Amino acid sequence: MKNSIGILLLALLLPVSNAAQEKRFEFKDLAGMAGCWTSAKNTKETTQSEVWTKPSGGTLFGIGQTVFRSKTTGYEFMRIEQRDDGIYFVSRPKENPADTSFKLISSDGGWFVFENKAHDFPQRVIYSFTATKMTGRIEGTMDGRSAGIDFPMVRTKCP
Repeated sequence: MKNSIGILLLALLLPVSNAAQEKRFEFKDLAGMAGCWTSAKNTKETTQSEVWTKPSGGTLFGIGQTVFRSKTTGYEFMRIEQRDDGIYFVSRPKENPADTSFKLISSDGGWFVFENKAHDFPQRVIYSFTATKMTGRIEGTMDGRSAGIDFPMVRTKCP
């Protein structure tokens, strides 16, 4: 009987302790993205960079740029925005005339995972950052196979 009561008490307390430990996501958690970032894989010929604004009014704005041999070969207008039904990463790369939205599905452990299962590739856009480093990742299914591309970046001084 004593064991049954102990197990019952433990079962009742476990959800409370987990809920207390679980941090609820707040939009301001994305503030660490603000600033200028450059690819850790840059070469003499190719550079990639992203610049993000501070969160304001429920939105962060970003722009990504790829330069090859001193010419812009790719760019992407981005934003992360608070909507009534959640938080979204919205992308419009050079080759697309329309926005594509990815809904935030997880923010566990400092990884912000945005997903749009209906999109061709990528289906997920993932960001993680510290004070000095940021990793962007895109992943999903391409040609019937799982694929992922990492974009490791380091914080740089903004011009």
